[in-house]
Amino acid sequence: MNTAEMTAKIAEGNGFIAALDQSGGSTPKALAGYGVADDAWSTDEEMFGLIHAMRSRIITSPCFSGEKVIGAILFERTMDGHVEDKPTPHALIERGVVPFIKIDKGLEAEENGVQLMKPMPDLDALLTKASALGVFGTKERSVVNLANAEGIAAVVKQQFEIGAQVLSHGMMPIIEPEVNIKSPERAEADAILRDEILKSLDALPEGQQVMLKLSIPATPGLFDPLIDHPKVLRVVALSGGFKRPEACAELARNRGMIASFSRALLEDLRHGMTDAEFDAALGEAIDAIHAASTKKAMAAA
Repeated sequence: MNTAEMTAKIAEGNGFIAALDQSGGSTPKALAGYGVADDAWSTDEEMFGLIHAMRSRIITSPCFSGEKVIGAILFERTMDGHVEDKPTPHALIERGVVPFIKIDKGLEAEENGVQLMKPMPDLDALLTKASALGVFGTKERSVVNLANAEGIAAVVKQQFEIGAQVLSHGMMPIIEPEVNIKSPERAEADAILRDEILKSLDALPEGQQVMLKLSIPATPGLFDPLIDHPKVLRVVALSGGFKRPEACAELARNRGMIASFSRALLEDLRHGMTDAEFDAALGEAIDAIHAASTKKAMAAA
């Protein structure tokens, strides 16, 4: 797939984006969920080797293909690694899956009810490397905990500034200002965030587009103006801590949003499964998430 073909696949593809981008801080938790105890490694290299083996097993599963999984978000170490002796992005592209990379370096301490992204001094070098490997786009996450207008405006401003840097490298940014689904002000935060994003979208130069990765809104349909905006290539949803059945049910109530789930995709996978058991569990998850992303009326009913 060339860039134009990947753009079309993401814009029009009948599927969802897998989030395979657990970073250093969340890797032990991801491995524990996969059934790998923390005494299974003694160094970071061994830990990252185990998580790469898990991701390789997912990517090479017969059910993981561009038919239902239109994209996948990678951690930098995964991007730099190999799957079946090919660079991971190339292995994905061969399966019809568009590769993205997580670029943020974690979160600052909370201020004004939000957590901004930490500085990324080496971002240009990372983007140059990722682009050379055929990576289509990026994902960058910040967090909104409260309906603080000043804080949310700061999050959106930072996100679009980083997005502009990504666009300057010819790549597609997935802007991810996550609203904490456990926030006591979730619905209010959703509404403020939507309005701030609309302002930034309207200010984008003509011809530019971004993607959005958002928490499923407390009020179904709240993000319709974002989904319909001409400067948005696609809106994807994070599971945000919902278990898969609940995440899929909530997603199915929102037209135009497709999934970009991590935990909800991987929650039933275990290290000790046979290949047949693993493929069956992954296939069941893919089918459920695909249905919630593409069959809104049927899934919502």
